[in-house]
Amino acid sequence: MSPPPGRPKEGSLPLGGTARSAKGAPNCGSLHVEATGHGPPLVLLHGWAMHSEMWGPLLPRLAQRYRVHAVDLPGHGHSAPAPEFTLDGVVAALTSVFANGAHPLTVLGWSLGGLVAMRWALLSPARVGRIVLVAASPCFVAGDDWPHAMSGETLARFGDELHVAWKLTIHRFLALQMQGSEHGRATLSALRSRIFARGEPSPKALFGALAAIRDADLRGEVGGIAQPALVVSGGRDALALPGAGRWLADHLPNARFTLIPGAAHAPFLSHADAFGAALDAFLDGH
Repeated sequence: MSPPPGRPKEGSLPLGGTARSAKGAPNCGSLHVEATGHGPPLVLLHGWAMHSEMWGPLLPRLAQRYRVHAVDLPGHGHSAPAPEFTLDGVVAALTSVFANGAHPLTVLGWSLGGLVAMRWALLSPARVGRIVLVAASPCFVAGDDWPHAMSGETLARFGDELHVAWKLTIHRFLALQMQGSEHGRATLSALRSRIFARGEPSPKALFGALAAIRDADLRGEVGGIAQPALVVSGGRDALALPGAGRWLADHLPNARFTLIPGAAHAPFLSHADAFGAALDAFLDGH
């Protein structure tokens, strides 16, 4: 599939990267994946309404040691929308794209990408060797037995506002992600400058992905994820509260937890050095 005008061409990425649009499983659409660097495979999965350029300064650092595969989720960035956005549908597409390879994958998922990473680890334990969960939660909606998330009313309001002014809603969502962060203003500016760098996301995908976030509850399943895991939470995250990260680390059989004080929902951008140190220690096996 040839990239539309304005999209990166083969070989035009930094660090010798390549771009490709890979067919996923039937009814799951196609995924745009950009690969760069050399070493063991590392797959990056972004959050809601984002795309793989959101990884910003983290990507060159990782590409020095890993073959990094930055994925645009269905209907986001350069990836075609799927008929329906579901966690299992995204996992089926990823499983098809990354079916071959001599080495197990390390999968790093941010926010919505963390939900996808957990489902992928559950469904493909032989292919997914390790996971890194950043600002992730097994359940993004608060309840009587789950105080570590935003209220259902807040999430429902985002859904209602998408129908009226979806671009404004995305900008409000970005602001909520940075709320309380030590370096929130600079990080928010960086996110806003990149948010539409790959064109506009599919409105259908936005609604579907938001519904997936609303409906997902993996608390009863994470005990089956035996792979080594790193859970990273921002101390000021208002979407995936630090308690959710601690809970995940306690209930994943083989996990470690890192809290980054002063960070909100994008610690890899606002506190790149602290995040990078925690990631390096995990990937190096320390």
